[in-house]
Amino acid sequence: MKTQETSESLKELVKEKYGQIADQSYTENATSCCGAGGCSTMDYTIMAEDYTQLKGYVADADLGLGCGLPTEFALIKEGDTVIDLGSGAGNDAFVARSIAGEKGKIIGIDFTEKMIDKARVNAEKLGFNNVEFRFGDIEKMPVTANVADVVVSNCVLNLVPNKKQAFAEMFRVIKPGGHFSVSDIVLQGELPAGLQKSAEMYAGCVAGAIQQDEYIQLIQDAGFENVTVQKERKITIPEDILSVYLNDSEMEKYKNGALGIYSITVYGEKPGAERIKQLAEERKATCCGSDSTCC
Repeated sequence: MKTQETSESLKELVKEKYGQIADQSYTENATSCCGAGGCSTMDYTIMAEDYTQLKGYVADADLGLGCGLPTEFALIKEGDTVIDLGSGAGNDAFVARSIAGEKGKIIGIDFTEKMIDKARVNAEKLGFNNVEFRFGDIEKMPVTANVADVVVSNCVLNLVPNKKQAFAEMFRVIKPGGHFSVSDIVLQGELPAGLQKSAEMYAGCVAGAIQQDEYIQLIQDAGFENVTVQKERKITIPEDILSVYLNDSEMEKYKNGALGIYSITVYGEKPGAERIKQLAEERKATCCGSDSTCC
């Protein structure tokens, strides 16, 4: 019960923070380390990457909140159905639409109502009839099974409390033989307690992240195959931000230790229908060979 209450409180925190972000300009978000309320002069490119040269880029949809360019690695084809998790104001959805074309279908999912409203306004202005934005939770997506050819997400899954469930939902909504490419923040080494407990860092920067090895393992446990890191980039957090959360001793240890905060873009495939059937039969044979009660 306590875990559930903690998860719900974290979700409410993220909703609140990203509701504030939706009301801010790109410039305000770009010069803030956490997207809502300036806490540094840190340039946004420390987290985000430049979308402006990508086909399909829409300035009104770019809030400077990503940490990668998942659509660049997602192998989207013309006519594909693409789901964008944590779609915000529609930035990645519109880039995906430029690749999938008019015959494709793009579904953005976000659980911040102000973001959904903003994305729908942007889509309406552009006249995109094949791009829709649905209000919903990534841990329980408002999408039927086996819908997406491709799933993309940009710096969102690190904010989801139950990542195991999120990856299970990704597996459910992707068609057999489909795949995903997601950019996210992960850790290498233990994050200092001061950072881990900070609501501001959780809602907009890094403290919702987990260890990279654990992140990859959760993806594999969900059933995805051929899981690879397509891109890895170390994130540098400026000292004026770190000093808010760390004392002198922790700062020294942080700067000289093995801890790293990374933006990674990860790719994985859902097995085809025959492969899924084969895996189910193998599991049944292994499980039931000596103990039929497990089946």
